[in-house]
Amino acid sequence: MVAERATPDLAISARWILPVEPAGATLEEHAVLVRGGRIEAIVPADRLPPMDPERIVSRPQHVLLPGLVNAHTHAAMSLLRATTPGPALDAWLRERVWPLEARLVSPDFVADGTELAIAEMLLGGITCFADMYFHPEVAARVARSSGVRAVIGVPIFEQATRWTSGLDDSLGRCLELHDRYRSDALVGTSFALHSSSLTTDATLAHVRTLADQLQCPVMIHLLEAASERPRVLRNHGRGPLERLEAAGLLNDLLVAVHCVHASAAEIERIAHGGASVVHCPASNLRLGNGIAPVSTMREAGVNVALGTDGAASNDSLDILAEARLAALLACGSTGNGHALSAHEALGMATLAGARSLGLADVTGSLLPGKWADIACMALHGPAIEPVTDVAEAVIHAAGRAAVSDVWIAGRCVVRDRRLVHIDTVDLMDRCRHQGARVVAALAANAGQ
Repeated sequence: MVAERATPDLAISARWILPVEPAGATLEEHAVLVRGGRIEAIVPADRLPPMDPERIVSRPQHVLLPGLVNAHTHAAMSLLRATTPGPALDAWLRERVWPLEARLVSPDFVADGTELAIAEMLLGGITCFADMYFHPEVAARVARSSGVRAVIGVPIFEQATRWTSGLDDSLGRCLELHDRYRSDALVGTSFALHSSSLTTDATLAHVRTLADQLQCPVMIHLLEAASERPRVLRNHGRGPLERLEAAGLLNDLLVAVHCVHASAAEIERIAHGGASVVHCPASNLRLGNGIAPVSTMREAGVNVALGTDGAASNDSLDILAEARLAALLACGSTGNGHALSAHEALGMATLAGARSLGLADVTGSLLPGKWADIACMALHGPAIEPVTDVAEAVIHAAGRAAVSDVWIAGRCVVRDRRLVHIDTVDLMDRCRHQGARVVAALAANAGQ
């Protein structure tokens, strides 16, 4: 006797589905079946199994796509939104960001800023993000309670900060947080190095050893500004990428953020090592750092994901906007209007991001067996219709305002454009209080 197949917990039907895998595919009038938080199958909408109607979500003018992945941000810095970047990255960090952080950063600041960022990201269809900031144990706790998927980067500082007493303390906290979340279905951890210029060779090698043992990603800002290469050469005798390569870090665990000023030869080495690059186009433009050679990277076989960076250098955490900007910059900088298609940009915003974080087996595309991390977008209205190409509409016309519903592991976190589990009234009250502190800190720093 053949056992009856269990009834799905949820069926989500839509006019279109962009599964991302296989690449370039568009399904019409299909439904995603979810059981136990995972995708069980994708079937024609007229072939749903017998189900309780309350378990069926119908979105007849919408598209389903994988939940978006923000592969690099500093979530708590949402509280520093619109604080005006300086004329150059180094001066901006030294003269504005670091003095502000010295006055403001605390566990409460990180908790409120991280929850604010998560609220914004969920409403924009982002179901997974990679973070890098102070008090990562707080960010991990907030992410877990919000039900979002996250890889929390633990900063490795060699000098004492308000968060750690130095290198041994940083590494100890990283290992402790890794142990705490090593079996968690939603939250994972990574090593987070600010940059090659602020890290010694010995620390790079030590982090490589630990990352290899734990199979844990290593995030680092790399070749973000034109000033980085000569400074590192002057202080360390070789370039930023050469130092990572010498330490054994140039491998598939490395998440190299920015790479705006990577040469063709360096890109080939990144590809050969299997490292991922996270492209943050809005932040790079906002800080005057330039345009990353994304087309060259992709042609070389580099896995290129998308990130927003922090709101202090971007002002919003909008991966759909980053995807559109990435496509436009690729076309404009190469003189080729087909340099980065809408399907390819969507892949960078989903599967490439998951791959960079070691999560491609569980999220980033709509395939049976993966977690049901799904974003739903309404593709109707004067700014979007007629829809002649679904991927083009998603990347170039709709924008995050069209996101209507979001599920993470089959759990609805956004319904009809409203957050389901976050108390936005309380959150905004707390963030306005934090905003007043930011204004006071700006005034105090200006008076010095």
